[in-house]
Amino acid sequence: MKIEQIYTGCLAQGAYYIESAGEVAIIDPLREVRPYLQRAEDNNAKIKYIFETHFHADFVSGHVTLSKQTGAPIVFGPNANPSFDALVAVDEQEFKLGNVTITALHTPGHTMESTTYLLKDAKRKDFAIFSGDTLFLGDVGRPDLAQKAAEMTQEDLAGILFDSLRDKIMPLSDDVIVYPAHGAGSACGKNMMKETVDTLGNQKKVNYALRADMTKQEFINEVTDGLLPPPKYFPLNVKMNKEGYEDIADVLDRGTTALTPDTFEKVANETGAVVLDVRHQNEFVKGHIPRSIFIGLNGDFAPWVGALIADTKQPILLVSPKGKEEEAITRLSRVGFDGTIGYLSESFESWVKAGKEYDTITSVPAETVIQAVNERKLQVFDVRKEGEFKSEHLSASNHTPLSRLNKYLKEFPIKDTFYVHCAGGYRSVIAASILKSRGIHNFIDIAGGYGALKKHGAEVTNYTCSNS
Repeated sequence: MKIEQIYTGCLAQGAYYIESAGEVAIIDPLREVRPYLQRAEDNNAKIKYIFETHFHADFVSGHVTLSKQTGAPIVFGPNANPSFDALVAVDEQEFKLGNVTITALHTPGHTMESTTYLLKDAKRKDFAIFSGDTLFLGDVGRPDLAQKAAEMTQEDLAGILFDSLRDKIMPLSDDVIVYPAHGAGSACGKNMMKETVDTLGNQKKVNYALRADMTKQEFINEVTDGLLPPPKYFPLNVKMNKEGYEDIADVLDRGTTALTPDTFEKVANETGAVVLDVRHQNEFVKGHIPRSIFIGLNGDFAPWVGALIADTKQPILLVSPKGKEEEAITRLSRVGFDGTIGYLSESFESWVKAGKEYDTITSVPAETVIQAVNERKLQVFDVRKEGEFKSEHLSASNHTPLSRLNKYLKEFPIKDTFYVHCAGGYRSVIAASILKSRGIHNFIDIAGGYGALKKHGAEVTNYTCSNS
């Protein structure tokens, strides 16, 4: 038996390749399916099943494409109602894979079709669970993504999740390995550990949601406390995972159209496309196309695209590092953004050589503003997440989280210069690009962010642990 976790850091997502006696099961694959096909081919094995733990909201799964290319059935748990052909399992239905067995354990709560897959070895001993978004390491799936207006509240779903964990997962042996669908950084939970594999026994000790003496009401209160609004693209991804989607090969073919500066500018004006610059933030600061939005490939690219652009149907024109165009389009498609219609040939250098207008961002080293910050002579805006800000922040700063920046635009000074920062410099440049696109130019970015400010002696609040 072979188990491989294929972890994608940008999405904090784990897909799984399970092989036994020449037969393969894939659990929660990403949209680009070549890695799974290649592994099976290299091992002279055949993909027999494609298991989905639920209808994912934070990424587009590769189940439809993988099934078309292999003939393997797509397996969902009870209550699933996809628009395409799939095998909807009943609770505790078993699937033979070589010498091992995979059992579908219906564990609703995160969503009503959520299912945990229990892997039993050749001796039928419980070996591992692939828990999807039902159980994370250090946390459980948020119960607010599948509520249906008056039919079901997040509290109702949290109560159902409590029962699923107690009835189906916690009775399993402590030595059972837990393979979750996500790790730290995912928007599907709020308190996930950085580790991506653990034993169930250890999770019973360290996961707040698995306390043996916890009442259902305590669970409901703790699981629903501090939930931030889900990104707007989540329902659109669920729709694609449920109804199907365009083949990624067609998305790539359309998106990898090289455009000269003149054509790029013409297409942008005619289509209303978002000009998305995915270079490193240091390059964007030095020069960029006016009103373009920066979200660099070197950070949490796909989740920030989903949170800030939101509409998966939005046409996109790329400014990418040379040779990174296909990577950018692929990573956009992972979260359902299939609207890339071309990229700037020869990257930003061609724009400058063509004599086109470009913009810059004023950025200063943290150490040059420490005294002014401490004496509160500067207006400083912190764009980090709420949990980061609550834990620790500059004593004199204002909080304008990046994920909801548009709601805070009226709080920024109209004429006076103000300063923006994040943790290390990536998100503040995203914020800067959004501010400029909204006609706000009277700001300065603090390079290195909060980390550099604290290092050089900025006055900060006392640290407070925050799980939100």
